[in-house]
Amino acid sequence: MITFVSDKFGNYKVAWKNLFSIVTKLRFGVPIACIKYGLEHNNNAIERYNGDLKSRIKIMRGGFRSDDGAEAFLNMKRIIHNFVNPHQSLEGKTPAEEAEIRLPLGRNKLFGIIRYWAKNRITKR
Repeated sequence: MITFVSDKFGNYKVAWKNLFSIVTKLRFGVPIACIKYGLEHNNNAIERYNGDLKSRIKIMRGGFRSDDGAEAFLNMKRIIHNFVNPHQSLEGKTPAEEAEIRLPLGRNKLFGIIRYWAKNRITKR
């Protein structure tokens, strides 16, 4: 069974109960320094990703004009996170490189992923 891990923010517990309680377990109230307390699960990675999204959305001021706009933005953020930006925890590799997903992106990875998409016509699944 899948286990969700969250800190003490009450809205997480409510959302989990409404959406996932039938098929998952919840470890609620896990402190950020979970290793210090001998806990196996950690939510630091998702908190970092959420912080990155929040800081980017904050400077957009007006937010999104539509659900499609929000979906396009999040898809692009996911692609940039996985294929373009190197991660310190992966010793300067992208998650795609760490997973041995090899795409011919060249030096400018963002331009390369756009060129790759245009050439191969990647569509929604």
